[in-house]
Amino acid sequence: MTERLERFPAGAVDVVLTVVVTFATVGPAVLAGQPWLVIVLSAVASVPVLWRRRAPITVFLVVGPAITALACLHAMPELPYGTVVCAYTIAAYCPPARRRTAFVASVLGILLSLVIPNESPDSYAYAAMSFLTAWALGTGVRARRVQIEMLEERAHRLDEERLAALDRERLRIARDMHDIVTHSVGAMIVQAETGPLLTGTDRARADATFASIAETGRVAVQQLRRSLDTLRGETADPRHQPGIEAIADLVELSKRGGLAASLDEDGPRRAVSDDVAVTAYRVVQEALTNTMKRARATAVRVSLRWSDQQLTVRVSDDGAGSAQPTSGGYGLLGMHERVTGNGGTLRHGPSANGFDVAAELPLGQRS
Repeated sequence: MTERLERFPAGAVDVVLTVVVTFATVGPAVLAGQPWLVIVLSAVASVPVLWRRRAPITVFLVVGPAITALACLHAMPELPYGTVVCAYTIAAYCPPARRRTAFVASVLGILLSLVIPNESPDSYAYAAMSFLTAWALGTGVRARRVQIEMLEERAHRLDEERLAALDRERLRIARDMHDIVTHSVGAMIVQAETGPLLTGTDRARADATFASIAETGRVAVQQLRRSLDTLRGETADPRHQPGIEAIADLVELSKRGGLAASLDEDGPRRAVSDDVAVTAYRVVQEALTNTMKRARATAVRVSLRWSDQQLTVRVSDDGAGSAQPTSGGYGLLGMHERVTGNGGTLRHGPSANGFDVAAELPLGQRS
């Protein structure tokens, strides 16, 4: 019944309820030819119900004494409708402190309405049943409303988490595509510029350079396809993500591009999470791309330092440090976001011999 009433506008429900309560309270007094005092008290005990939602305690303080006065005049209606509605409203809408105070005041008011006119014991049971039923209905409505609010809040929070997860996934894909395109295309450009110069002087090296261009393109296409599959909603297989093992391939591609590239590893290799492995690979990839495109370097060194707590990835070249981007740009920004997203730190800047990029990544269990 209460659930159906909540579907209608609150104002309309209050108007209808006030009309019914007033008719049930004032009507019998008028038909019985009661004095004007009884009729006025009956109106006071019913009409204020119209404002029950706006000021439930105030309405109760008006309706309750009027009912008590009618009881003292032996003119109380069959059921104290106004008090019952007030009890329901207070239980349903008032905060806990006011509910407790109103409950005690209601019980005292009902007792006064029964004790002063010296009502029979049956009247006590009838009044208690009416009041407690109204209070229980109001409590049930309040509990249901609180539960609905909690469910709505939970649904809203889940929606926010889902949207945040989607944003993180889009950002990850954007970083991957940036890293793939900039590194692969950059390497291909450098190799393509070097190839013609070697055609007439070192045919074998020129052929190797052009073969490297083709291999770089094939790897880039494969990685782009995996990123696009993720955009289509297909689940990415972590095994297809480049990791620590693939860093050697990046160094080899740099060699084919004309750099004196080297890779050294210090300490026994530890198990790392897939995110850390991909981050280490992307840091090396972006740093080598910047070296080939901007640093005018002849040599680059990639080093991996393992400890019990972290993996340190460093890429050092002998190029013009000022040619490397020290701030701005999506490459370094993407590196920084990847590293900090895994709880690590990233440092980059000119060194005594060129330019250094160093990332410290905390180790995690392989997922």
